[in-house]
Amino acid sequence: MNPQIAKVIGQIGQHLLGKERQIKQSLCCILANGHLLIEDVPGVGKTTLAHALAVSLGLSFQRVQFTSDMLPADLIGVSIFNQTKQKFTFHQGPVFSELLLADEINRASPKTQSALLEAMAERQVSVDGETYPLATSFFVIATQNPLDHSGTFELPDSQLDRFMMRVCLGFPSMEAEKSMLTNPETSLADVVQILDVVQLQALQQQVKQVSINDSVIDYLLALVNETRVNRLYPHPLSPRASKSILAAAKAWAFIDGRDYVLPDDIQIVLPCVTEHRLRGGDQRGGHSLSEQLLHSINPLG
Repeated sequence: MNPQIAKVIGQIGQHLLGKERQIKQSLCCILANGHLLIEDVPGVGKTTLAHALAVSLGLSFQRVQFTSDMLPADLIGVSIFNQTKQKFTFHQGPVFSELLLADEINRASPKTQSALLEAMAERQVSVDGETYPLATSFFVIATQNPLDHSGTFELPDSQLDRFMMRVCLGFPSMEAEKSMLTNPETSLADVVQILDVVQLQALQQQVKQVSINDSVIDYLLALVNETRVNRLYPHPLSPRASKSILAAAKAWAFIDGRDYVLPDDIQIVLPCVTEHRLRGGDQRGGHSLSEQLLHSINPLG
């Protein structure tokens, strides 16, 4: 494993005890240049994980608390008439950062949620006929509460598809929670920068160079095609999902210190990449379609 990546995982692991796998999954998403959705009940560390990732990776970030009365202009910005210059001047919103922490994204209305679609897909925003580019390293890390919690709105399928991966933290083990209760409490102020933007982008380029042979690609395509021909899957996987599985598998292989992808890498990342796409909603409980998909296709052909 790259020593810098190991250091990032270790540092965040001091604040999220017993969650090394979820930390690796989150870092995998960013190394694959994708947007990340963190879903779970309140109080398990969603915002802590997002904040620690932003600081560790040296990204300029803004945290926005999504609420039901939030407007698209609160995210993107607004044009205000300048009486001195006799023209409208665009005032940038928090989306103009390298990393946007969208806290409790599903508490905002669908209209406000949709304001992020262009930014997430094309890394640009359009206002009053003008197009404004975002940072090349622009990411969205969004947290959301389960849909059965009061005051939540379901994310549109089009936006769910723009999140490369979705991670569920879950409750800590009894041992981890006991350590949290008995040891001195850690503070996010203790999180230090380990990488900078240039180093992060260099790692992302190395991830793209990870090789994958035709047999593994055929396995990936067989999984995706199964969702399109089997009525068990009401939301078939899109080509964007195929690209996301491939990119995430390369990033996972890179984190494990390999320059090639194995079928195991596909199997590890597939639930995080596909479950929110297959169901299009809250996936905390019930039968996992992604796990059933993995069992339906033999990686050996």
